[in-house]
Amino acid sequence: MKYVVVSGGVISGIGKGVLASSTGMLLKTQGLKVTSIKIDPYMNIDAGTMSPLEHGECFVLNDGGETDLDLGNYERYLNVTLTKDHNITTGKIYSHVIAKERKGDYLGKTVQIVPHLTNAIQDWIERVSRIPVDDTGLEPDVCIIELGGTVGDIESAPFVEALRQFQFKVGRENFALIHVSLVPVIHGEQKTKPTQAAIKDLRSLGLIPDMIACRCSEQLAQSTIDKIAMFCHVGSEQVVNVHDVNSTYHVPLLLLEQKMIDYLHNRLQLSDITLNDDDKQRGTELLTKWKKTTGNFDASMETVKIALVGKYTNLKDSYLSVIKALEHSSMRCRRKLEIMWVESSDLEPETQETDKAKFHEAWNKVSTADGVLVPGGFGTRGTEGMIHAARWARENKIPFLGVCLGLQIATIEFVRDTLNRPEASSTEFIEGLSEENQVVVYMPEIDKATMGGNMRLGLRPTIFQDNTDWSKIRKLYGSPASVEERHRHRYEINPELADQLAEHGFVFVGKDESNKRCEIFELKNHPYFVGTQYHPEYTSKVLDPSKPFLGLVAASANILDDVIDGKYDLASDSSEF
Repeated sequence: MKYVVVSGGVISGIGKGVLASSTGMLLKTQGLKVTSIKIDPYMNIDAGTMSPLEHGECFVLNDGGETDLDLGNYERYLNVTLTKDHNITTGKIYSHVIAKERKGDYLGKTVQIVPHLTNAIQDWIERVSRIPVDDTGLEPDVCIIELGGTVGDIESAPFVEALRQFQFKVGRENFALIHVSLVPVIHGEQKTKPTQAAIKDLRSLGLIPDMIACRCSEQLAQSTIDKIAMFCHVGSEQVVNVHDVNSTYHVPLLLLEQKMIDYLHNRLQLSDITLNDDDKQRGTELLTKWKKTTGNFDASMETVKIALVGKYTNLKDSYLSVIKALEHSSMRCRRKLEIMWVESSDLEPETQETDKAKFHEAWNKVSTADGVLVPGGFGTRGTEGMIHAARWARENKIPFLGVCLGLQIATIEFVRDTLNRPEASSTEFIEGLSEENQVVVYMPEIDKATMGGNMRLGLRPTIFQDNTDWSKIRKLYGSPASVEERHRHRYEINPELADQLAEHGFVFVGKDESNKRCEIFELKNHPYFVGTQYHPEYTSKVLDPSKPFLGLVAASANILDDVIDGKYDLASDSSEF
């Protein structure tokens, strides 16, 4: 097993996740099988109880693991399926060690950070790195390990020490370290001191960088690269210039141009790994498809405007998977994507009284968008604004997609308007709601007393109902009998309403295996009005966009029928369009 560790210095949020994902993707183009591990130094067991405004979105895996958003990057770039054990947190490691101590596994020893905690971290990495994660079902060749946070932070110290020991345990030819650092531009001058200081800190902790990935708003001058190489005790070819580009999907190609893979090939002796012709062919095809897809991004001339009506719009990372799913879909549709961010509470009549400018700006975005998206969320704030947006899209035949909370919102709006129940709502929003107005209810199997890891989580089947051959969303999936998607919710549509809604053309075309729980709705006689109880964005890939999102973007661009017919697949000739 070869290990590539990606660490970061100077500031947090410097782009370690994208660099780690891009490095892994390039290794896959060599025919190698790649897996990823993300280390998060926070004390939480997982990301499930953190506010999206605190740490960005919570990403959900097939096994129901609620993890850091960077695992989403790995799955999207590497086309792999990870497990909750691929996300290591301080909380998980301490819980693991304390449980072993309680069982008496340490035989009377004094349990300490070194060696017991650091050994547990190393054992965890070695065990998880060998789990098959792609469709070959084989053990990976390379494991990318991203160390979250900033090197030098007190909470990451045990992980840094564990990795220091780990490099000797696995051998120099099996361990490489890429350190991501910042090169700020001040008054036109590229400053190298922050990087010098970061590398000095890293070396003092016993980790020697093999490559330094320099993040900068502009392309680095050769003199800057040479200066960093000299003062950081590396060769110029070991300094990688990761300047800003117009899409993160260009980062792998940026690294490829700078011969990063050639360096890692020699440093990790990758030629020792035996690859058959199928492996090499798969790698070559991956690079070709990636170049074609990112080329679509650059060549796109027409713009598609999607109004994202949410409640966490102050931090865009709250909707990272949603953004990526829209980007994947727009690249497939060969359109430039413009996301129009709308804070849902700004659409509510109260805002018209308190801040007319915000109210009119929000409604201007919704009314001029080609499509409307209402993503997931929790709590009552801003939900009335989402309901107004759903009504606008339904009545004006504007393509609409509701995800999780968005599905519930659109159903509430339809019940209020079409079934003439103006008080209809969700038991999440209003306590003591009368039975006849309960459109959305708490799922009976969920424990109300526990928060962490206590939802309907992970991969679950959705079965398409009889007589739904007309359904656009079913056609987008390829007209299967069922699909499997990832869930994260506590509330569901009141199943007793389904038949009544269907009489008015609001059809739940997909239900769970019990044939009661409502999973997908589609409104008849509308260009595209769809809601999913699951989160399709979690399984969207760069080269394989999420079907509900692809439908929204395609319908918004007036090419839905062509997309359903396969005319916009990667295999099709782009010169036809």
